[in-house]
Amino acid sequence: MTTSTNATAASTVVLTDVAAQKVKALLEQEGRDDLRLRVAVQPGGCSGLRYQLFFDERSLDGDIVSEFGGVQVVVDRMSAPYLAGATIDFADRIDAQGFTIDNPNAQGSCACGDSFH
Repeated sequence: MTTSTNATAASTVVLTDVAAQKVKALLEQEGRDDLRLRVAVQPGGCSGLRYQLFFDERSLDGDIVSEFGGVQVVVDRMSAPYLAGATIDFADRIDAQGFTIDNPNAQGSCACGDSFH
């Protein structure tokens, strides 16, 4: 497993303080301290690529691991180029609720916001 520092992590994905607090709260609800937030890009969706955010206990060869506010974030080596410079935030407003991804690499996205190209 490859472990990165936050300097390297900034070139992959960044978790805002608000998002880190939400992830931490969700992990506490799960009652497990062995899980990390895995961020991945998979083929699919209306625009060709789809984001995946899920809790994972696995360590894959080439994983980039970083920590934000006490939360470990893992990006696999195939997803890392698509997520370079992306910021994950959490919105809790009347017009939007959930995790959002601001990705400078996305040239376009669909209306649902789940996929990009």
